[in-house]
Amino acid sequence: MPNETLLIVEDAPDIQTLLKIYFSSHGYEVHTAGRGSEALELLRRLTPHLALLDVNLPDMLGYDIGRAIRANPRTRNLPIIFLTARTEKRDIMVGLGEVEADAYVAKPFDIELLHLEVRNALKRSRQRAQMHPVTNLPTAEAITEQLRALLNRQDWALASMRIEHFDEFTQGYGSLSGEDVLKFTAMLLNDALAELGQTDDFVGHLSTGPEFVLITTPERGRAMIERVVARFDDEIGLHYSYHDRKNGAMKLVDADGSERSVPFMSLAIGLLDARHGPFYDIRELTEAVENARQSARQQSSATGKSALIIA
Repeated sequence: MPNETLLIVEDAPDIQTLLKIYFSSHGYEVHTAGRGSEALELLRRLTPHLALLDVNLPDMLGYDIGRAIRANPRTRNLPIIFLTARTEKRDIMVGLGEVEADAYVAKPFDIELLHLEVRNALKRSRQRAQMHPVTNLPTAEAITEQLRALLNRQDWALASMRIEHFDEFTQGYGSLSGEDVLKFTAMLLNDALAELGQTDDFVGHLSTGPEFVLITTPERGRAMIERVVARFDDEIGLHYSYHDRKNGAMKLVDADGSERSVPFMSLAIGLLDARHGPFYDIRELTEAVENARQSARQQSSATGKSALIIA
């Protein structure tokens, strides 16, 4: 069964309901919108694996939603499928040419063939391997590309963050619970971008573990990080059992049978901006922000709470 998230933008209630029921029954997590403004708001708060867009919407054209998806560094590699009654050549050229959609499906449509288009687009997206499989945030080459771009910018802030005690948590609660924590952290970062950020801000998830990066401007960076930290520390306890929450720590039994107390997870965050430069290569940049994060890690270990260190 799939575990991908779909955004379906369709203003006809009967078609929207049909699509939601069908794709939900095939294991997809489905979010729907009947207006373009609703779709753009959803895209500020989540990163779906695919967008299925009608073109004729009450407040804008689906093409404009597609252009917004392509303009945002966080979503520009998102697969897009247009599902529309507009089938003239010039319309198809806009969808496939200008917006660079993965497919253009005409109404009326066969839902099984549409599902095949969705599956194929998602398969191609996975093969491109630009998104983290759990959080669906950009990773690997996409992060490197963003870091490289900072070397030529004058106004930027870079935050590097890691979830402390994540490995012990997954050891005690299992990998699926660990994935829930990763999704929770990604949600907090996306929410901070939606509330305080701009379209050119960037959030990425390093594929090597529970590590994330945030790229924004110095004016917004600290406020966004403080928002994430406050919510993380306030809500992370919900991922633990009642017994652990009551004790204020997690009990972990090691392989030799010994028991130890492990603090709740916290964030260790290093924050760096262009004023600490100039930086001439990515290595210098990442080393500087990593040094700040290591200092935050020591502070977090001492206090048991998330810590932010500004380089």
